Amino acid sequence: MLHIYAAVAEQEARAISARTKAALAAAKMRGVKLGGPKLEIAQRNGVKTNKTNADRFAVNVQPVIQQIKASGATSLRAIAAALDVRGVPTARGGNWAATQVRDVLRRAGVEPR
Repeated sequence: MLHIYAAVAEQEARAISARTKAALAAAKMRGVKLGGPKLEIAQRNGVKTNKTNADRFAVNVQPVIQQIKASGATSLRAIAAALDVRGVPTARGGNWAATQVRDVLRRAGVEPR
């Protein structure tokens, strides 16, 4: 009985292979470009997009951080707490931490103290 199941499975695998090859050939005839993605290009584009978004976020949140500093907050931790109190979301929508404030300041070109 198992021998029969194995033979049927092999026949089905051959049929699937033939259908796949026929579909790929038909797509190629229609002019569809076959092949996988260009991973290196996609990675470079992803990194570039992430950096651009991070730079934009840092520039947008910088005025708020300057207002908080002007109101008397001096430490990164105090600035992070003030950002949370004001309801300013982080880039990923979470709560602020001192390291995130430091990173945003560095990205915006302001060296944190």
